[in-house]
Amino acid sequence: MVLVNEPAGLDGVHRRIADLVQELHGRGDGDSDAVLAELVEHAAAEIPGADYAGVTVTRNARKIDTPAATHRWPVLLDEIQQRHHEGPCLTAAWEERTVHVDDLEQDDRFPLYRRDVLEQTPIRSVMAFQLFIADETMGALNVYAEKPHALGQGTREIGLIFAAHSSVAWNSARRDEQFKHALASRDTIGQAKGMIMERYSVDAVQAFALLRKLSQDSNVPLIQVATDLTEKATSSGI
Repeated sequence: MVLVNEPAGLDGVHRRIADLVQELHGRGDGDSDAVLAELVEHAAAEIPGADYAGVTVTRNARKIDTPAATHRWPVLLDEIQQRHHEGPCLTAAWEERTVHVDDLEQDDRFPLYRRDVLEQTPIRSVMAFQLFIADETMGALNVYAEKPHALGQGTREIGLIFAAHSSVAWNSARRDEQFKHALASRDTIGQAKGMIMERYSVDAVQAFALLRKLSQDSNVPLIQVATDLTEKATSSGI
């Protein structure tokens, strides 16, 4: 039997993770939530010692989201971190490092977090890996175990690999999603401009200026103004 923290095993896991990321990227469906959910499921299965896995995302220490988790425990732990503004996953996200809680009962770095986690969950070990996310968003890939001392050097080695690949895959999926959204927005604005040009006998520049003025006067985003116009035209049969 080959263990993952032996050279051959580590190389094998590295290849499986790389193959997974390539396969997810190759789908081209642009669903970043689905990509992240699948990555987290594989993280729980591939990273040694992990019982559960999840992703913590934050733009500031006061608002934390859990976009993917393999169980309700990671979600609850993030709620505890948000409640007290402290915890290993939040620290990993903001300080760009790996944070390891080997035995929660003996670790006093996050006292309020520790108290609530011990009272409300069976989690006793945590390891959090910083994720590099675009758009000034900070994040961490986290693995959890119900036993203390369950997450060791093998966890760290595979976790760092998985976090690096996951950052690439998720950012790629988010960019694809944003690009497709931008294309859809451009098409909608183009349709609205065409309607205005036809109805008022103006050119494309004047039509866009009118759309922009409607947006500014109503304090409604330009894409929403364009969407409302095209939907009203469709429903009225224009």
